[in-house]
Amino acid sequence: MEQVITYIEGLDWSPLLISLKTGVVATIISFFLGIFAARKVVKAGPKVKALADGILTLPMVLPPTVAGFFLLLIFSLRRPFGSYLYGTFDIKVVQTWLGCILAATVIAFPLMYRNARAAFEQVDVNLIYAARTLGMSETTLFWKVVVPAAGPGIASGTILTFARALGEYGATSMLAGNIPGKTSTISQRIAMVIQDGDYATAGFWVVIILIIAFLIIFLMNLITSKGMKNIRRW
Repeated sequence: MEQVITYIEGLDWSPLLISLKTGVVATIISFFLGIFAARKVVKAGPKVKALADGILTLPMVLPPTVAGFFLLLIFSLRRPFGSYLYGTFDIKVVQTWLGCILAATVIAFPLMYRNARAAFEQVDVNLIYAARTLGMSETTLFWKVVVPAAGPGIASGTILTFARALGEYGATSMLAGNIPGKTSTISQRIAMVIQDGDYATAGFWVVIILIIAFLIIFLMNLITSKGMKNIRRW
């Protein structure tokens, strides 16, 4: 037991902190962008909806390394846009924590968008008509009627987005690299220590990820069950 405690105390906990910070920031960004995009797409026509939905969902079906490749092409200091950001605003994306956030956001965003869109499409239109008869503006109606009515779906999307951002590896490794204490997330740490043959450390981080994943699934099921408690069973 003392050996286990000593082993845990000697571990570098920065991958957990980096993963959590990245997951939280990426989830916040994806939350607002996903709700905004879902709202616009739901109101769009069939052709625009099909095109926009395909573009916004694309990162979810592409291999993460492909998404990372495109991000690297855009934000590399050798490319015009990346060079402009660094030269004008002193913003560097490649091999920085900002790169972790950007990669995790791009990969996790489609989950937030798809869940939010599905939740908005299931909102009872009679609620919207009733709110309009009361003279609510479209913005007030959206945040006080539509969003609460779509609450369980949005909450599930938020939780799944956080889980996906927390475990992102492919795009993050290509864009942000694997710099200990800076961009090394749990997923990257596991891959690195396995290459070194350190299965004990890899196993420890795997257990941590499994615990976090279980808690996320439990929380999502809890929220979903609360949202469905008033629905009569058939």
